[in-house]
Amino acid sequence: MPIACPDCAAAMPDDAAYCPGCGRAMKSRERATGTIGALPEIIAGALAYFLIPAIIFLLVEPYNRNRFVRFHSYQSIAVCVAGTIVGALVRIAAFILFFIPLLGHLVVWLISMVISLAWVILWIVLVVKALQGEMFRLPLLGDFAEKQADAR
Repeated sequence: MPIACPDCAAAMPDDAAYCPGCGRAMKSRERATGTIGALPEIIAGALAYFLIPAIIFLLVEPYNRNRFVRFHSYQSIAVCVAGTIVGALVRIAAFILFFIPLLGHLVVWLISMVISLAWVILWIVLVVKALQGEMFRLPLLGDFAEKQADAR
């Protein structure tokens, strides 16, 4: 039986994750709404994507007891580790491609710019989703972060 979106009244199936009319997330059980310590949960979740606060949040109470903050902290650390690995692979590829005169330098520059732009966009999306109170999971890293957040 289809349900209606509370915002735009669009009809959708019961298991819909997002409204087809307005794009509102329908799974509200994982939204952060409260405060933890001196910060609202959404601010702490967004700050976690600045790495140093993520580490602090995992070590300091009451932040390390909140599942939302732990999830974003672990996902932030996983994204940083993945970024380091991707950066190392790009440097190895750059070393090899630099032996091709002119074209190698251009290809390395293009690959570096595309990866850097993608990384900045990904980071912005993660911060915005945390500010919206959502536990936005990246394909592999989000699963890891969710397992770590639930382990406590």
